[in-house]
Amino acid sequence: MTAQCVAGIDVSKARLDVYVLPQRLAFDFTNDAAGIAQLRQKLQGLGVERVVLEATGGLEYCAARTLADAELSVERVQPGRIRAFRTVLGKRAKSDPLDAKLAARFAQAMPEEQAHSVPSHQAEAIRSLSARRRELVDLLVQEKTRLKMSRDPVVLESLKITITHLKQERARIEALLESAFEKDAALARKNELLRTIPGIGPVVATTLITDLPELGSLNRHAVASLGGLAPHPERSGISRPGDHIGGRRACVRTALYMAVVCAIRCNPGLKTFYKRLVDGGKPHKVAIVAVARKLIVLANTLIRTDAPWNPELAKGPSV
Repeated sequence: MTAQCVAGIDVSKARLDVYVLPQRLAFDFTNDAAGIAQLRQKLQGLGVERVVLEATGGLEYCAARTLADAELSVERVQPGRIRAFRTVLGKRAKSDPLDAKLAARFAQAMPEEQAHSVPSHQAEAIRSLSARRRELVDLLVQEKTRLKMSRDPVVLESLKITITHLKQERARIEALLESAFEKDAALARKNELLRTIPGIGPVVATTLITDLPELGSLNRHAVASLGGLAPHPERSGISRPGDHIGGRRACVRTALYMAVVCAIRCNPGLKTFYKRLVDGGKPHKVAIVAVARKLIVLANTLIRTDAPWNPELAKGPSV
């Protein structure tokens, strides 16, 4: 049996370190348009079928998108998984070329994941706008907190000017997001469907669309896990700690928390579900998480079936 030809890429701001297996070839290219074009030609010439890169906050996007357009199977892997793989192999040394080799070995050893494709340029641009809006909201919260704590007139005036500017910039970004949705029929349809759910407003809908693009293509267990709303047990011996959620798409989980706070007031089905959990002895936070999980599963169902909100969905088990 012929071994699959794979490549591991370690991404930094200025350079792409590449290691190809089973040929055991190492290269490096500049992380710019010219270097990425050379990388694509090289990997295609070697017959590489699968490429693994560490997700490095966006520095890897241009290379990943270019290679995906060249019909290579590209997977962006969380750095924690690569670090864990290094531990499994008993390795301690770390450098960019060694990390590229480690990513290549990871590609050989681990099964390929098809669920998380590289987003298109337009989808990535919209995701960046959504992330920028969250940053502006966080900055506004910080400046408003400082406004309450400050007493110096000069500082107060500076804070008021900054808050006004941040509000204007947030409005501008929101207008750009709305315009981007209007230009894309598929995204506009998703937004329309999500907004039919009582409790989900424009901000939450935008977050779900931009930061959870897999919505509608996953089963209920996978979408809950990807949204960071699936409890994963950690038990050993006689220790029986409570199961906890965490990780994955934290921004999605945060947005859904606010949606749940609204839904348990204005969505009769979810309100009844929440009340039943609390009356049954579940702590308030546990009930909130359970409703958030139900909400993301319902949102996934609407996108998958291309059907608007139906109150009967909230009464039965999650689809």
